[in-house]
Amino acid sequence: MSRSWPDLAVLAVLVGVDDLGSLGAAARREGMAQPNASRAVRRLESELGVALLRRGARGSALTPQGTVVVHWAREVLADAGRLLDAAQALRGARRHELAVSASMTVAEHLVPAWLGELRRHHEDLRIHLLVHNSTQVLEQVEAGGCDIGFVESPSVPRGLHSCTVGRDRLVVVVTPDHPWARRRRPLRPDELAATPLVVREPGSGTRTTLDDALRDLRRAEPLLELASGAAVRASVLAGVGPAVVSVLAVREQVEAGALRVVEVEGLTLDRRLRAVWREPRRLTGPAAELVATARRLGQPLKA
Repeated sequence: MSRSWPDLAVLAVLVGVDDLGSLGAAARREGMAQPNASRAVRRLESELGVALLRRGARGSALTPQGTVVVHWAREVLADAGRLLDAAQALRGARRHELAVSASMTVAEHLVPAWLGELRRHHEDLRIHLLVHNSTQVLEQVEAGGCDIGFVESPSVPRGLHSCTVGRDRLVVVVTPDHPWARRRRPLRPDELAATPLVVREPGSGTRTTLDDALRDLRRAEPLLELASGAAVRASVLAGVGPAVVSVLAVREQVEAGALRVVEVEGLTLDRRLRAVWREPRRLTGPAAELVATARRLGQPLKA
């Protein structure tokens, strides 16, 4: 059996009658016209099936049943007040929190500096960082699971807002003793496509960029699929095989000579790093400041 929930405003009027001694005074306290308050009480009486007020020439007073209802009405109103106070506290806490979701490459190599810069200006800001691949970040942004996301995937779903915060480039890397390290000419794209590679998992921005670049060529099965750029880098260093990975993940190893970059003729593996978010179109608060920081610091790095 369904029930009709009483209006909190009419419960407040009944409590006012008990506190102030008249319906008119109770209505004024609640900012209601007396005729409207009277109608609301009659409607509640009809819904509950009991008389709540005795009406007479000298005004209205609570019936015994009305006195009982007022006792419980005070409890309901107190609970409702606590609910509103809690919601207000949550809004205040929310203003001091920022949930960030970032793809693996961006999270490993760029986000720490961005967040460090943001915290210098907002020491009381609580930041929650979630790390996924680009596809999962986009899903989380769409679901409202974070305030701002950062991805390196080639495209962004319709309905999301985005802006470019930096640029990145994928490179082919091998160990110095690999035959490709001694090549005098760049690799051809078909040679790269025909070679089993150490790659990132499907759904990552790195994998999507590589798959898009080689989509018209016959592809070899991956040598190994891994869930982070760090794991791909470690596998190449261990001699597992060549890989296509962000320059962000291998810059230090290339500079130290532990890895060699192999050029590929005519193959563009540049990509944009994007901030993505839902409504509103124009970001405000810490999320907007984080994006501004990322755009200032997120410069492309070359291996």
